[in-house]
Amino acid sequence: MIEQLKEQYVQMGIDPVIYNYASEIEAQLIERFAEIDAVAEYNQMKVIKAMQKNRVSAECFHSSSGYGYNDLGRDTLELVYADCFHAQAALVRPQITCGTHALALALMSNLRPGDELLSPVGKPYDTLEEVIGIRPSKGSLAEYGISYRQVDLLEDGSFDYDGIRAAINEKTKLVTIQRSKGYLMRKTLSVKEIGALISFVKQINPNIICMVDNCYGEFVETIEPSDVGADMIVGSLIKNPGGGLAPVGGYIVGKRACVENAAYRLTSPGLGKEVGASLGVIQSFYQGLFQAPVVVSGALKGAIFAARLYEKLGFQVLPDGTESRHDIIQAIALESPERLCAFCEGIQAGAPVDSYVTPEPWDMPGYDSKVIMAAGAFVQGSSIELSADGPLKPPYNVYFQGGLTWYHAKLGIMMSLQKLYERNLVNKTLL
Repeated sequence: MIEQLKEQYVQMGIDPVIYNYASEIEAQLIERFAEIDAVAEYNQMKVIKAMQKNRVSAECFHSSSGYGYNDLGRDTLELVYADCFHAQAALVRPQITCGTHALALALMSNLRPGDELLSPVGKPYDTLEEVIGIRPSKGSLAEYGISYRQVDLLEDGSFDYDGIRAAINEKTKLVTIQRSKGYLMRKTLSVKEIGALISFVKQINPNIICMVDNCYGEFVETIEPSDVGADMIVGSLIKNPGGGLAPVGGYIVGKRACVENAAYRLTSPGLGKEVGASLGVIQSFYQGLFQAPVVVSGALKGAIFAARLYEKLGFQVLPDGTESRHDIIQAIALESPERLCAFCEGIQAGAPVDSYVTPEPWDMPGYDSKVIMAAGAFVQGSSIELSADGPLKPPYNVYFQGGLTWYHAKLGIMMSLQKLYERNLVNKTLL
């Protein structure tokens, strides 16, 4: 069977040298993979428990249209999300178009003119710069008289508590904490670290709203930021919690008042959560959430595999192959545009959809430089599916994530190395 499997990879375009090297790496990860499976099992039980508690039934899968009044499936799903994340309330809607939209919605609904937004973890993800007004854009928070302040992380990646204390003032209304790294080579924050930061902020002013951008982090650990004091956690359904099945959507869970504010902003004052049709996607939301813990476990295995495979070839990776994981993103410093493009071409070549397409850098909306993205996905932009992207600027870092199954993630990573190998962009003596 081993020889048959190797031949299958060879037929897929993987050189035997790459296959043998990858097999050695995989054999070293058996214990790490078992730990990931244990977390997935715990989170799977958590999801099932929430679904059973809220009496999910076949009637919940019926579609609604128009106003969406009395949509049983939509309302029940929001109860399920609230219970999964141990929160008071949830807003889970197909009308939330993406993660950036969910974050903008949470911010704009809970901030008012004259308020100040604080990021105590440095620069936010690129697409939020225009939402905040760091880069001028129509409809930004800055245009509504909401100011912004940030405190960078210290050189070792820890919080600058003195700087945070000094930055908080009488105008500070909301603190936004980005769990994942974005397009930065900084560590992802653990839930425990996020909890410590929230506790520090609340000691200074308990009325400050603490919001966590939870994208890429759901179900990676056995607890979520809402378990450690976050007033709101926000994410996208075409990342972790959608399990690869949700075709669109985002979520906001947390304190009831914060979620209600977001609902009134999403629809209209006076309407809130009462309207918003499920439009035939509600079953995929349920089923995606159900399988999300296992899908996330496959993506985590792929991330660790990529880290070990590339760090042994001399590349800087973050996190490294032995560190604990707090999201599904793997950053690799490729140090040249040729390597970045070759890596993404390999990920694309390993996809089930559009594998024949060559990704090209382009001026993507919301970014300040050309970005190359590889994503042969069933759902456009679904980064829980196998994908990789990076800005075409020094130091040419690639950010790899996803894989609906471990086996697909494994193929994609091997194919990325294959492309570098073919173009002599990697030290072949180390293979």
